[in-house]
Amino acid sequence: MVVEWWGIIPFVVMLASIAVLPLVPAVEHTWERNSTKLAVALVLGVPVAIWFLASGAGSSVVHALVEYFQFIMLLLALFVVSGGIFLTGDIRATPRNNTIFLAVGGLIASFIGTTGAAMLLIRPLLNTNRERKHRVHTVVFTILIVANCGGLLTPLGDPPLFLGFLRGVPFEWTFNLFPEWLFVNAMLLATYYGLDRRAYAREDAAAITLDDTQQTPLGIAGKINFVFFAMVILAVAFVPSIDLHAIEGGHAAWYQFVPWRELAFATAAALSFLLGNKEVRFHLNQFTWTPILEVAALFIGIFLTMMPALKYLAQVAPSLPLNKITFFVFSGGLSAVLDNAPTYVTFFEMAAQLPGDPRIAANPALGMPGVPEGHLVAISLGSVFCGAITYIGNGPNFMTKAVADAAGVTMPTFGGYVVWTFMYLVPTLVAMVLIFLAEGWLWTVLGVGLAIGLLARAVWLARSHVHPTERVDAGADR
Repeated sequence: MVVEWWGIIPFVVMLASIAVLPLVPAVEHTWERNSTKLAVALVLGVPVAIWFLASGAGSSVVHALVEYFQFIMLLLALFVVSGGIFLTGDIRATPRNNTIFLAVGGLIASFIGTTGAAMLLIRPLLNTNRERKHRVHTVVFTILIVANCGGLLTPLGDPPLFLGFLRGVPFEWTFNLFPEWLFVNAMLLATYYGLDRRAYAREDAAAITLDDTQQTPLGIAGKINFVFFAMVILAVAFVPSIDLHAIEGGHAAWYQFVPWRELAFATAAALSFLLGNKEVRFHLNQFTWTPILEVAALFIGIFLTMMPALKYLAQVAPSLPLNKITFFVFSGGLSAVLDNAPTYVTFFEMAAQLPGDPRIAANPALGMPGVPEGHLVAISLGSVFCGAITYIGNGPNFMTKAVADAAGVTMPTFGGYVVWTFMYLVPTLVAMVLIFLAEGWLWTVLGVGLAIGLLARAVWLARSHVHPTERVDAGADR
């Protein structure tokens, strides 16, 4: 099946709907309803599915629907389980404490998944900062660090890396990406600290005083849910799902038709919901189904309309100039708008056709040529880091936004969020590419210079404002 350029129009319209409709006063409130989002997704996605079925590409539709099912079941399980855990107590919502929150989230994201880490920490972070007026930047950097960039170190961290693991990439290989992981997350944390000190300086003195006087020791309510978290993580790592390759090959046994992994997800979610503390879930966490329903409604349209976009990409790929830099740019740029998991797979398969040593995931007995390591590094970095550039690049992005919306934080629109990422994330990624991927001392010098400039901006943000405690101290001195 050959896809012409116009085949990507439904996908472009889907993205435009997410970006523009919330800004149009006439339809703003209508768009807020999940039923409206689902209707738009189906109106755009179903004709694409029918087109592919009629063109003999039904397997693409089946793969898209199965991947959507796997994607939503994982998010559902993590959403429900994390909704039963509450960080009790109330520490001061200072820039230092908030930065520690994000640093911990970025660290655990590689081991419990970006979705699990984001869903576990976003509610406690919002609760800690509830006295503060300026919270948008905190949610944005939660998406950047916890929901994306923190998940680079293991295949459990982010769906693209898990798909690479299923294709033969050794589990421990991603630990080789530690220098890039440390650089990007450290730069983002430094930037966040500067931004939060500036925002803290703009808070009302009464709000800061209220935050300071309402401090209680930290604790965890709903600890039983960590058992269900472990169930989900172990299922991701060790339990197989439906085996489409065996089914399509005509040699599948009965158990390969069963989505065991997703059944484990559903079991963990059900046990958490039924056995967990209802006070924790519904009163302390103010749990609602709205965020996960919003993600489910939007992403069915994204997965279906994305099919011709991925086909078109595969068609034009041979004409692309492919090297480490362009692999990062192409996989990263498309991961920002196509969902990073299928984009990773597309470029993984493209890189497998290219020469280069050493090769990763090579298995001649199974006909797997492997991927040149330099290309795999670039694809992994692009897919994981650049999934943070838009709300739809990675699953937990929209979910984190939806939880924040439900908590009363006025989050940026689709376009507004992209402005944030181009101000703070993209320059950091450019510096990372120049230092770690580009070859030649001149590029390294330019990258180091850019990194120094970004750190200088963070220091300027942190030191150029008078903070509430400093105002109080100055008044006492007078």
